[in-house]
Amino acid sequence: MLRNWTQRVTLTDIIVWALGILILIGVIWGSIVTLNTGKYSTSTWIDLTITGLALGGVYALIALGYTLVYGILRMINFAHSEVFMSGPFTATFAAQALIALGWWNTYPILSLVIVMLVSAAVSASIAILLERIAYRPLRHAPRLVPLITAIGASFFLQYTFRGLYGSGLKPFPDMEIFSGFWLIGTVRIFKTQAVAILGAFIMMLVLYTIVQRTKIGKAMRSVSEDKEVAALMGINVDRVITTTFALGGISAGIAGILYLLLFPVAHFFMGFFPGLKAFTAAVLGGIGNVPGAFLGAMVLGLLESVGPSLFLDGLGIPAPNQLKDAIAFTILVFILIFRPSGLLGERLTQAKA
Repeated sequence: MLRNWTQRVTLTDIIVWALGILILIGVIWGSIVTLNTGKYSTSTWIDLTITGLALGGVYALIALGYTLVYGILRMINFAHSEVFMSGPFTATFAAQALIALGWWNTYPILSLVIVMLVSAAVSASIAILLERIAYRPLRHAPRLVPLITAIGASFFLQYTFRGLYGSGLKPFPDMEIFSGFWLIGTVRIFKTQAVAILGAFIMMLVLYTIVQRTKIGKAMRSVSEDKEVAALMGINVDRVITTTFALGGISAGIAGILYLLLFPVAHFFMGFFPGLKAFTAAVLGGIGNVPGAFLGAMVLGLLESVGPSLFLDGLGIPAPNQLKDAIAFTILVFILIFRPSGLLGERLTQAKA
C-alpha cells in the first residue's frame, strides 16, 4: 500500500502539501500571537464579524447566480459580474430621480423597493439577453467555447456601460432611515449591515423554495439532470434555462443594491472583484449547491473581514487589511486543489458523478 502511494505521489503534490502546511502553521501562529497581544477588544472582533456577515450576504446573492447557471448548463458564467454591475449602476439614476421628486427620504421604504425593482429588472434583462444571444447558439459547442464567450461578453458589457453612463464614480444617496446603528444588548450593528444580512437570507430562502418546492424548480432540476430526457417528458428546456438566468439576474440586482448600501459608489468596474469573490464562495460551498453557495459566501465574508487582523497582524505584516483579497483567492486555489467539490459538495446526479 505504501509503495502504491509513493508511486502515485509526485513532486508537485509534495510541494503543494508542504506549502499548504506552511500556510496553515502561519495562520495558527499568527492567530495565537494576535489573540495573546490583546490588541483588539471583544467589541472590535464583534464588529468585524458583523461586517463579514454583511459582505458574505452580498457575495451569497451573487454566488447564487453562478451556482444556478452551473447547475443547469455546467458552465461558469464569468459575465455574471457585469450582470451584477448593470442593475445597481442603473439604479443610481433612478435614485437621483426619486430625490428630484422628493420621495427619497419622504417615502424611504417605497424608494428602496423601487430602486431594487429597477436594479433587478435591468440585471435580469441583461442576463436573459446574454443567454439568448451569447450562450444559446453555443449550447452544444465544446465547453471551452462558452467560457471564452463569457469572458468576451464580460468585457463587452463593462465598456458598454462605461460608454452609456461614463467612467466616473456615481454616488448612491444615503437614506436617513438607514443611518446610524442599533444596539442589541452591548452589540452594535449598523442598520445598513442588518439590511444586507437579512435581505440576503430572505432572498436565499426564496430562491431555495423556488428550486425545491415549485413546478419551475422541479423543471430546473430535471433539466440539470438530463436535458434530453427532460425535453422528451414535455419540459421546455429553453424556457427553463432562460428562467434560470433571470433568477440569477434578479438575485444579482438585489445584491447590487445591498452592496451600494454598504459601499455607496457605483461605477462600470464595480462588479469585477465582488464577482470573483462570489465565484470563490460558490466553489467553496460547492458550486451547483444553493445552500452551499450561501454557506461558502458567509465563510468567505468572515475570513475576508476577520482574517487579515487575526491571521496577519500577529505575523508583523504592515497594513494587513490590504491583503484581504489575497486571502480570498488563496482560499480559491487551495479549495480547487484539495476539495474541488466544496464544503457541501457539488450537486451532481449519480450518473454524472
